[in-house]
Amino acid sequence: MPVRPGKDRKAHASRLTPHGFIDIHTHGIGGYDTRGATPEIVLKIARIHGAHGVSAILPTIYPAPIGEMRADMAAVREAINRQDLQFGVRSSERKYSKLITTNLELAKNPAARILGAHLEGPFLNPAQCGALDKTSFLEPTMKNFKRLIDGFGDIVKIITIAPELKGATRLIKTIADTGIVVSMGHSDATYAEAEAGYRAGAKGITHIFNAMRGIHHREPGIAGFGLLNKEVYIEVITDPFHLGLKTIELIFKVKDFKKIILVSDTVKDTKGISARRGVRDSRGILLGGSMTIPESARRLIGMGFKGKAVMNCITRNPAAYLATQPIAGKVKDNM
Repeated sequence: MPVRPGKDRKAHASRLTPHGFIDIHTHGIGGYDTRGATPEIVLKIARIHGAHGVSAILPTIYPAPIGEMRADMAAVREAINRQDLQFGVRSSERKYSKLITTNLELAKNPAARILGAHLEGPFLNPAQCGALDKTSFLEPTMKNFKRLIDGFGDIVKIITIAPELKGATRLIKTIADTGIVVSMGHSDATYAEAEAGYRAGAKGITHIFNAMRGIHHREPGIAGFGLLNKEVYIEVITDPFHLGLKTIELIFKVKDFKKIILVSDTVKDTKGISARRGVRDSRGILLGGSMTIPESARRLIGMGFKGKAVMNCITRNPAAYLATQPIAGKVKDNM
């Protein structure tokens, strides 16, 4: 997938425009995040992403006590309602053709459209918590799911679950049947356990290689499943800190690029420009991404990755991934 530097790379880099860039995994940016957020804060996150050229986002909710997660979802819902009023969109018209911000709209109001919420948890494996608060993780039971989702099923578009947990495959099937996309992540799953999650209805892998069992020569694990399965989508964080360059090259060589989705995984401390050491806590653990998706795309293209493939990873592919839901539509080819 990588190409030699030269004319082709320059041409593709010049085609990075704001139309249709979709970030399906962002917790926050520029001093704001979804933890304890108000609608005003969620709208500020959308405006900052819009200023960086992102057209649409799924604000991503951290695992927390259910009451707190529901409050965060309520803030996202109210932010969506306010955007819909601003753009004159009725709930029955929430199609991507209506929601993806055009260049003209960005010039007038540089805010990414809020498509819904991504719940990163709470049904995750404590052994692969990464920077998340594992004390908030819950068993994947129908009772816990109903307590979490009741009244918010219309705005939750993706939920990340560890498929190896007891009861997870049953819950994955139930969730997938509702139209919510299930992604597998923060997981210590073996290849077989990840495959079982996929067969139950999971459609994606959350930030592949990060906070999950890696590839071993005798057990390829969930990361190996994400690369080898031809249908499952994979999120990839391509800032300078989450994955090595050769790992990114491996991903693009092995995986069908139509199933690769670049995500930012940005957090409150992300400024939209790559930090020298990444966004880390006092222990040195990565808290989230250090680049927006347009910045990540430019970085890959600048290093020689094919522009069309990279562009699809932030436009067509996330749109197709979300199109497994009833509200789906298409992003116009603007390349």
